[in-house]
Amino acid sequence: MTTPWHSLENKTIWVTGGAGYLGSAITLQLDAHCAKVLCIDLPGKAAALVHDHHLRRTEPCALDVTEVDGAPAAIAALVEQHGLPDGLVHLPFASSSGRTLDELPVAEFRHTFDATLTPTFVFCRELAERMKARGSGAFVLFASMYGLVAPDPRLYQLPMKPNPIDYGAAKAAIIQLTRYLATHYGPAGLRFNCVTPGPFPNSAVQKSEPRFIADLGQKTALRRIGQNHEIAGPTLFLLTDSASYVTGHSLVVDGGWTSY
Repeated sequence: MTTPWHSLENKTIWVTGGAGYLGSAITLQLDAHCAKVLCIDLPGKAAALVHDHHLRRTEPCALDVTEVDGAPAAIAALVEQHGLPDGLVHLPFASSSGRTLDELPVAEFRHTFDATLTPTFVFCRELAERMKARGSGAFVLFASMYGLVAPDPRLYQLPMKPNPIDYGAAKAAIIQLTRYLATHYGPAGLRFNCVTPGPFPNSAVQKSEPRFIADLGQKTALRRIGQNHEIAGPTLFLLTDSASYVTGHSLVVDGGWTSY
C-alpha cells in the first residue's frame, strides 16, 4: 500500500516556537500524525509541553533561534542528532509593546526586524541548503493579517494600544521572504509557503479583555475570533503532498477579516 497523499506518516517535522500559543496546537497535531517531531523553543518551554501533554513522538529542544551568529552550528548539530527533517514550521517573532506609533523608539523598531526577519532568513537558508541535495522539503513560515492590513485603532480602548507598526511591517516582510525563498529553492524541489493568521489572541488576552475579544470577533465574516487548534489544519496541509504544487503562497486563515 502507498502512503496517502495527505499523510505525514514517516515524516520528521521541526517546529520552531513549537510551545507557544499557536505553535503548541501545531505540535500536538504533528505528534499525532508524524513519525517524529522536534519542538524547538526557549529553555524549558518545549520540555514542559512534551511532559504536560504526554507527547510520544515529540522531542523537546531548547534553542533561541534569534541568536543568528550561532545558527549554522546549532542547525548542523540538530541535523547530526536528529537527521534532516522533511519539513519546518517556523513561528518565532518579536514585537514592541505598550507604545503607539509616535512613541516607538527607532531601536525597538529595528530590534523587531533583527529578532524576527533576520533569524527566519538565516534558519531557513541554512536548512534549505542542506535539503537541496535530497531534492525535497516543505517550509511553512508565519505571517499575520497585520502584514496585509493595518489594525483598526477603534478596536483598542485605553489602556490598550493598537497592534504596533513594527510587528505588521515585519510580518509583511515574511510574506515577501516566503516568495523569494520559494523561487530560489523551487528548482531544487523545495517548497516555501506561509500561513497568515487573522485574530488569534492568546488565552490570557481572551480572559482579561472580553470586550476587546467580542469587538475583534465582530470584524470577521464568521463573527468570532480563531482558536489555536484551527491553525493546525492549514499548517499541516502545506506540509503534506496534498500541497505538492503549492509554493510561494500566503494561506490566509482569518475568518474572513481581510475579505472586507
